[in-house]
Amino acid sequence: MSNPVVFLEALRPRQWTKNLLLFAGVIFAQRLGDTACVVRAALGAVVFCFCSGVIYVFNDIADRELDRRHPDKCRRPIASGRLQVPDAARGGLVLLGLCLAAAALLGHMFLAVVAVFFLWNWLYTRWLKRVPVLDVTGIGLSFVIRAVAGVAVLRPVAPGVGISTWLLLCTFFLSLFLGFCKRRDELLKIRQLDGVTRPVLRGYTEPMLNALIGVSFGLTSMMYALYTVWPSTVAHFGTRNLIYTLPFVLAGMGRYLFLVYREERGGRPHEILLNDALLQVVVIAWVAAAIRIIGT
Repeated sequence: MSNPVVFLEALRPRQWTKNLLLFAGVIFAQRLGDTACVVRAALGAVVFCFCSGVIYVFNDIADRELDRRHPDKCRRPIASGRLQVPDAARGGLVLLGLCLAAAALLGHMFLAVVAVFFLWNWLYTRWLKRVPVLDVTGIGLSFVIRAVAGVAVLRPVAPGVGISTWLLLCTFFLSLFLGFCKRRDELLKIRQLDGVTRPVLRGYTEPMLNALIGVSFGLTSMMYALYTVWPSTVAHFGTRNLIYTLPFVLAGMGRYLFLVYREERGGRPHEILLNDALLQVVVIAWVAAAIRIIGT
């Protein structure tokens, strides 16, 4: 396998689905009919895909010794030795520069958000990932930054576009829900090994994670419900019918809980969306219903 192909694998393209969040700005700003906005959202999502890849590369460099003890992570390019650390570092730095240059072309505000994204994830890698609860909180704020980026990338062509605080809260609590589900899966499946390969798990217990999952599920549902009926939301979209998308949100999260607790598939949330047909149907139905209700 050639080094460029192995380097691309180190960027973890299967996890890039997270960056679809950058289209939230276009959808909820009712700009899907605006070609310029859709194109900018797509370009912003591509930039964030490679930004995420850069972060994965440097994270894997930092964690390569721990990853070599892990039954799954040991197959990653850097941990397995298929991609040498100097090559990974050089490739990561070059890609970092290209990401910043591309972000600058999309606007100063978007560049600032990308810079914050890199700085926040550096802080996460250096400190937050080692502290129970704060590790998942750090991941949650990364998703909030993505949501903000989805608005920032539109500002040069749509200055009036904004994002609801309620949606940011929904994004944050949903990411907490997914993150705590992942920690629970890691704790139960490889309890003994992951105390070594992911030291932060020593600070968690199963009852604690069950409680955190339940709280984050409830908060996500509540924040989304409040968003749909909040006066500013109703005034912005000119309809109270967005509340009828709430059942799709509950169904999707409920389906995810079923997969986590009954089928023990919570360890790779990015792959569940790619592999579970029922969850895909629910997500597509939610998007279709939201677009139909708010109009574009």
